[in-house]
Amino acid sequence: MTHLFDLSWWQLVLVALGLTHITIAGVTIFLHRSQAHKAVELSAPVNHFFRFWLWLTTGMVTKEWVAVHRRHHAKCETEGDPHSPQVEGLNRVLWLGAWLYRKASTNQETLDTYGKGTPDDWLERKIYTPYPGMGISLMLIIDLLLFGFAGALIWVVQMAWIPFWAAGVINGIGHYFGYRNWNTTDASTNIIPLGLVIGGEELHNNHHAFASSARLSSRWYEFDIGWLYIRLMQTLRLARVKKVAPRIRVRKDIRLVDLDTVSAVLGNRLQVFSNYAKQVVKPVAKSELCSSRRACREKYKAVRGLLADSQRLDEAARQRLQKLLEESQLLETVYQFQEGLSALWERTATSQEARREALQEWVVQAEAAGIDALSRFARQLRGYSVTST
Repeated sequence: MTHLFDLSWWQLVLVALGLTHITIAGVTIFLHRSQAHKAVELSAPVNHFFRFWLWLTTGMVTKEWVAVHRRHHAKCETEGDPHSPQVEGLNRVLWLGAWLYRKASTNQETLDTYGKGTPDDWLERKIYTPYPGMGISLMLIIDLLLFGFAGALIWVVQMAWIPFWAAGVINGIGHYFGYRNWNTTDASTNIIPLGLVIGGEELHNNHHAFASSARLSSRWYEFDIGWLYIRLMQTLRLARVKKVAPRIRVRKDIRLVDLDTVSAVLGNRLQVFSNYAKQVVKPVAKSELCSSRRACREKYKAVRGLLADSQRLDEAARQRLQKLLEESQLLETVYQFQEGLSALWERTATSQEARREALQEWVVQAEAAGIDALSRFARQLRGYSVTST
């Protein structure tokens, strides 16, 4: 078969990886961060390029993808979630994720409720939406013209890439296995700290913690290549970042809680309680409950989850928590201080100065409680400030 390029097998592999990486970039930057969450605004040329490329390589309709994803966030880990492994089972989401997406995308109520604000121009109405199969067919023809019969294999890889990695791995494993930086109410996880293969989407727990952030990395050791591309486009004036997740920094030598502390604490509840869980609950629970390796696995996991979600516990869970707390006076104290910290967010009718005084009182009492982990956390807390860089 006559074709334009005669490449070796390893060159064809590189071509396939390069083409699929462009598709991944289109999904994470255009569909996910720009369209679904409005975290970044792309220039018209970039916007149209990604729309055209995704039409060629996935056949996905922007409004459908956005609507399904927004519903996932709105109904996460419940019966209304289009693709939760906690509801559907891991194997079903991992291997049939594309089918679950297609099923959800045909629900008109989902499209009407969650698909607002997506492109609605002539191209979208006359070509991309009504003829998604035309794009992937055109891609097959292009691959064959460029690479001959090897182009058919490249096309198969292109067609399978997003259904497996995005619809299967991220929606499945990303809600089942991995590490968590943030105690979100869902089961989202970060699969690996290097967001390369799937454009940064591997940092899924970070995303669920701060859904409207254009940056998915949150720790120094995490790398989000999608964010690198966005910053590059921003430098070239091809994109404008609208929002990134704030980062708490600790100011040293701050002796008294000030209004910067109040703003940092009250404006970043998730970060504060995630830090509390790691810096206070984790070491105290391990020292108090880990009489054996088995007890450590069972009890620590239970108390960590119960304390993290103490405001949303049903009666049965509250009874389990109470039973665990009865085993340790120190853990009971840690829980009471967590409840006291949580009460600060309920003071909506009070002034900032009154909130500052309440937070200062909490810090003083925590430092005097006689629990090393709690005391260290309190000393850090009084120096909290926020940076968005």
